[in-house]
Amino acid sequence: MAGARDGDAAHLAAHPDMAEFAFDGLLHRTRDFGHGELMRVVARLGAVIFEEVHAHCVHQRAGRFNGRRLPPGPGAHRSAPTAGFGGDATMNILILGSGGREHSIAWAVLQNPKCDRLIVAPGNAGIAQIAECADLDILDGDAVAGFAAENAVDLVIIGPEAPLALGVADACRTAGLRVFGPSAEAARLESSKSFTKAICDAAKAPTAGYAHFTDLDAARAYLETRSMPIVIKADGLAAGKGVVVAMERDEAVAALEHMFGGEFGAAGSEVVIEEFMEGEEASFFVLVDGETVLPIGTAQDHKRVGDGDTGPNTGGMGAYSPAPILDETVARKALDEIIRPTMHEMARRGTPYSGVLYAGLMIRHGQPRLVEYNVRFGDPECQVLMMRLGGQALDLIQACAEGRLDGVEAQWAEDHALTVVMAAKGYPNSYEKGSRIQGLDALEESSSAMVFHAGTAAKEGGIVAAGGRVLNVTARGETLAQAREAAYAMVEAIDWPEGFCRRDIGWRALPGTI
Repeated sequence: MAGARDGDAAHLAAHPDMAEFAFDGLLHRTRDFGHGELMRVVARLGAVIFEEVHAHCVHQRAGRFNGRRLPPGPGAHRSAPTAGFGGDATMNILILGSGGREHSIAWAVLQNPKCDRLIVAPGNAGIAQIAECADLDILDGDAVAGFAAENAVDLVIIGPEAPLALGVADACRTAGLRVFGPSAEAARLESSKSFTKAICDAAKAPTAGYAHFTDLDAARAYLETRSMPIVIKADGLAAGKGVVVAMERDEAVAALEHMFGGEFGAAGSEVVIEEFMEGEEASFFVLVDGETVLPIGTAQDHKRVGDGDTGPNTGGMGAYSPAPILDETVARKALDEIIRPTMHEMARRGTPYSGVLYAGLMIRHGQPRLVEYNVRFGDPECQVLMMRLGGQALDLIQACAEGRLDGVEAQWAEDHALTVVMAAKGYPNSYEKGSRIQGLDALEESSSAMVFHAGTAAKEGGIVAAGGRVLNVTARGETLAQAREAAYAMVEAIDWPEGFCRRDIGWRALPGTI
């Protein structure tokens, strides 16, 4: 017996990826012990062994990533290798995008030994430290498909909404590529507010009352019949700036005039006016493969630029996961009353949805209503989801792209993650680029702490700000308070006088402590 075990050990040593999978299986089998002390001991032992084996595997692959060792992924969160694409076969993967969202996806994907080569286009200074970056027009579907073919890419992961709306996923599928992301027609759930409203009406999904306009005078006249506050939305994509919550009538009229006046180009040529919904907003993320809907996590964003939710809206100043208000009961209602009926209606119309779907929900008295759909991961919500999912994110994304989500589920530990966005002073209005950011090299990079880059660039051997939202300082802990403390400790260690952040991320879930 001892000889057999010695042989097994030698085989695993020669094939570290198989060793990683073996210990992955050990972690999942701990569930057979129920919820007692023995289960906790075995899980802790398995996690420690896993981290050591995984670190060795990653170290072997680190040569292609500028010699840097990648931080090990969350051991207890990883799923066993999935069947489908060659089972345990390694893949060449292309991620499209350049923000913190894409950095976090790249970080999670690299925790999975099935990733052999990772290319991110165009990437950023942080992504370039862990993956290859390519100069590629990600809005040109033919260019993306051609690049993927030339580089033997097995899976394309599309991060931002713009390539999806322009049909990049369609072009890749036509070229025979596996793609994570919906078709252009299905992406209208985000790229057209009026389309989404029509789908929700047909699906009887609860959402805000609304009216749709293509004429400024008609929209103005409608406003005279409504009470304030009210919500004005540009129908198309407006880089996250096309929604105005107007507290006064003059503000609403001004928003209409700006939109119809061309502030957002074609995106503002049509406008949706919605009732103002009261409640608490949270984000629900699911994967959809055309038929199966798989929940993969909840999060809560902080849209306003200032502490106490003051100032103008932004792309997001921080987030945490899970969102306490989106408990199991509310999540079930959202799935049964909003998300699944929407997906059924899309399929009925001949436009089945495939990819991640992000439902923004307004929750009041335990009842969810749809605020909006996004057809990609939120940013910065993605960062906290990836921090919690770790390497299993690739397994889930792959299963989604291959249409086999049925029977798959995300494996969660009882943990929390929080991210703090550091932005350039002046954001979301005018801001300066080019300021140097110091102190990043001294920060811990692990399965529980990571600085994801957004608007950064490499210059003269250092990192400089190259956008409005610049860094996503992210940490994981057994409690949200621990994750928050760790994230803000990292913020304090970053030397960037030209940057700022909100100091109250997580306040809804930690009342009285911030």
